[in-house]
Amino acid sequence: MRILFIGDIVGRPGRETVASLLPDLRAEHDPDFVIANGENAAAGLGLTEKTAGFLFDYGIDCLTSGNHIWAQKEALDYLSREPRVLRPANYPPGTPGAGFGVYSTGSGQRLAVINLMGRVFMDPMDDPFRTADQVLKELGEVDAILVDFHAEATSEKAALGRYLDGRVTAVIGTHTHVPTADETVFPGGTAFITDAGMVGPEESIIGVEIPISLHRFLTGIPMRFQVPNRGPCIFSAVMIESTRPQGLAESIRRLYLHYPPE
Repeated sequence: MRILFIGDIVGRPGRETVASLLPDLRAEHDPDFVIANGENAAAGLGLTEKTAGFLFDYGIDCLTSGNHIWAQKEALDYLSREPRVLRPANYPPGTPGAGFGVYSTGSGQRLAVINLMGRVFMDPMDDPFRTADQVLKELGEVDAILVDFHAEATSEKAALGRYLDGRVTAVIGTHTHVPTADETVFPGGTAFITDAGMVGPEESIIGVEIPISLHRFLTGIPMRFQVPNRGPCIFSAVMIESTRPQGLAESIRRLYLHYPPE
């Protein structure tokens, strides 16, 4: 199974970059399933039904999320009825939506996608490690399992990757919008990267207008984040290939593209 995982999509520039590049990437790499983190897809903060539908139309099969998933009010209703959009599974019981899903790929295989969120430097959440254990117990027979771990601390991401080594196909970190160069397959067969990066404006500070971000750091005064709607964009993703028994990973490879091409 080939799984393409796309980093956090930021605002309209990120959506348009996906629309421009993903059809050709699908043709070139022939992934069985495409996942992206979409929690910043709507104006840089949250997700709406319209923005999610746009991304589905251009070839994304499942959207994961994180701490900004409730930034748009309609998400409360939308996640309750759209199984292709996940929120972190370690939100407290009773939270709308689902934290994991099992999906059929184009080749007829079954892929489980689990969404978790970290607790270090993040909002209070249930334990992601024990939540992962519980979800794995609930899963039926599947051919591969991918975990999106939306977390701030690199140590927490590495710890979860090691904790799940040999039990899942891949643990992919999201949230920081900066791609890391530590992609690897752990000894037990789980592919890992600390952060997949983002899809969004290159001339920005992790997707935010540079003057706004600088003003916050220089003054400490909160300002509403805005996504630049001009200039070149970057596209960060990873490709995971699983050919080993029990759905373990054979390889993980980073993709880092510029749009428009340089």
